[in-house]
Amino acid sequence: MLPLVDKPLIQYSIEEAVESGIESILVITGREKSVIANHFDVSFELEQILKEKNKTEMFEMVRGIAEIARISYIRQQLALGLGHAIYQAIDFAENEPFAVLLADDIVDAEKPALAQMIEAYEKYQAPIIATMQVEGEAISRFGVIDAVEVEENIFKINDMVEKPAFEDAPSDLAIIGRYILTPDIFDAIRRTKKGAGGEIQITDAMRLMLSEGKDFYALKLEGKRHDAGDKLGFLIATVEFALQREDLGGEFREYLKSLNLNDDA
Repeated sequence: MLPLVDKPLIQYSIEEAVESGIESILVITGREKSVIANHFDVSFELEQILKEKNKTEMFEMVRGIAEIARISYIRQQLALGLGHAIYQAIDFAENEPFAVLLADDIVDAEKPALAQMIEAYEKYQAPIIATMQVEGEAISRFGVIDAVEVEENIFKINDMVEKPAFEDAPSDLAIIGRYILTPDIFDAIRRTKKGAGGEIQITDAMRLMLSEGKDFYALKLEGKRHDAGDKLGFLIATVEFALQREDLGGEFREYLKSLNLNDDA
């Protein structure tokens, strides 16, 4: 729910899903996260006040949030990892392919990141993982794929490893927070043992499927990914998104110029 300029992070992910053609969304939350559901609910009192004050534009914005998509909620009662969180969607998925978006990964792209992945899925009819190149030792903060490029920006995955040491990383291609998965992932998660941090890692479940002959592909997204779960990444995303805004960008850019920043500041 941290606001990126003036919208919470999760709203960016939900808007990306909707713009990619997704109609039904399940938000997997933890305890004491009812504020997320409240944000996407109808705000009767606020809407009435806006109507009375003839603030039509603000009213339409508030109502638009409530009508953005069909949103359901379920709690992950214990924080047992991403694999365990995804498993909570087993009934919601109804034995169909589904997408997973991690709200702290913001992808600024002309074509929504998920829409790019759906195109790849429709071609290969196999799970698709979003990837990006990461240089140097920072690769050890990510899941990393061992893959061969089958066409421009699309890779067939041979193996993957969660947060390898820099010298052990099989490539510079990191897994980021966008997945299209098939329903057989749930059986793999069920059979996956707890890994790093005592958690059920989705990477381990996908590796199990790979070892059993399941094809996986990775798509190097067009666009810029921001890690809004990182303090510096969140600040960078805030500046870049604010500069893109028609109502804020000009004045904000002039303000940044006025700071006259230098190494001694």
